Amino acid sequence: MAYNPWPIGNVPEEFRRPEIALLREKGYRFQDPRDIVELFEKSLADYSGSKYAAVFDCASNAIFLALKYLNLKQEIIIPCRTYVSVPMQIFHAGYKFSVEEQEWSGIYQLKGTSVYDGAARFRPNMYIGDGAIQALSFQIKKRLPIGRGGAILTNDKQVYEWLKLASYDGRDLKSPYDSPNHVKSIGWHMYMTPEDAARGLMILERLGKVDYADVASSSSYPCLVPWLTNINLLKNNGE
Repeated sequence: MAYNPWPIGNVPEEFRRPEIALLREKGYRFQDPRDIVELFEKSLADYSGSKYAAVFDCASNAIFLALKYLNLKQEIIIPCRTYVSVPMQIFHAGYKFSVEEQEWSGIYQLKGTSVYDGAARFRPNMYIGDGAIQALSFQIKKRLPIGRGGAILTNDKQVYEWLKLASYDGRDLKSPYDSPNHVKSIGWHMYMTPEDAARGLMILERLGKVDYADVASSSSYPCLVPWLTNINLLKNNGE
């Protein structure tokens, strides 16, 4: 179903973000702006060495959705020196967790799961394989600085398809909006916009096949324990 006419869904030209028009000028062809998201996902997977890449509005939500997909019962262990949203997303996804001293650079595993936080790494063929569900970040300080956004790399089609449905309110965007089967599952509102995907495509073109260094490591963060204790997250988590 096409976008509705202004004032719903069709912004006057003087108010539009420029990314979609710039993509057309560069020779990209698409019917619906939402097709740009799929173009970005395919380019990102090719660059990363994975079969699939699913993009979202941020890396924190990417980790949350990956954990909801797995729906495991065991405790997760994470480094005590990482970004604070990671234990928060673990908690929101319904898991218990503990922290440990661990040295890492660019990427680390959420132990007890196949999820990896790779928010601080971006380089060609970065996907580690072996069934990993690998999260990326496109925050402004990262190698692909869209400003906001994240992704999951995977070789599993089932993982990719579940994440796509879950991130867009359970909607199947390949079916008509008024189709009885358009909404297939319970989902969350965590998708990446076409404008952000277009920006990602253009930045990715400029990055080239450079073996970029990681942008953060365990030494980049203080230990989370005082913060988590301060907000009672360790206590409420069963610590």
